[in-house]
Amino acid sequence: MSADSITAAGRPAGRAVPRVLADLVAGAGTHARARGGALRNAALVLGGTLFLIAAGFIVIPLPFTPVPVSLATFAVLLTGASLGPVRAAASAGLYLALGALGAPIFADGASGVLFPSFGYIVGYVLAAVAVGALARRRADRHVLSTVGASVLGTLLVYAAGVPWLALSLGVDLGTALALGVVPFLIGDAIKIAAVSALLPSAWKLLKR
Repeated sequence: MSADSITAAGRPAGRAVPRVLADLVAGAGTHARARGGALRNAALVLGGTLFLIAAGFIVIPLPFTPVPVSLATFAVLLTGASLGPVRAAASAGLYLALGALGAPIFADGASGVLFPSFGYIVGYVLAAVAVGALARRRADRHVLSTVGASVLGTLLVYAAGVPWLALSLGVDLGTALALGVVPFLIGDAIKIAAVSALLPSAWKLLKR
């Protein structure tokens, strides 16, 4: 069994010490607590999805690009690190699936897949898994390592979002970068700084 797998009660299999924040509430791996742990895991996944939905609705439209400023990337980074790769993938994947199937839960109430910023949502899943995997290796315990994990997650969002944006708009890669990356760099830096302050501080408060 891999180090990233989790028991029905929510801990990494074979590990006695919680490795991500969600493991502290997901329950211990005893048979007596297995059902409760599974329910807590389901609640954590659903909570992560609801957090993504709420953050995605906090938007600032920009007149010169079809990609709005939103808090969704912040939510993805925080969810990935807090839940770990398995739960975070489930949360982001559920968010993507519900919106792709028609639920108006993406930024500005968008849904489906045929809109320019859908690629960023695909990137959310990649980022959630990557940041969660690094958090399982204690990357969220220190500011610099949290910055590194957050930068990687943000780059993965762009890696999926920019090509989709270029294809949707019929523009070249340079134009897609100008429309879908450059306007958001300052905001991304602020989000990364916030995540990198919150996560290590949470661990310090918990003394874990």
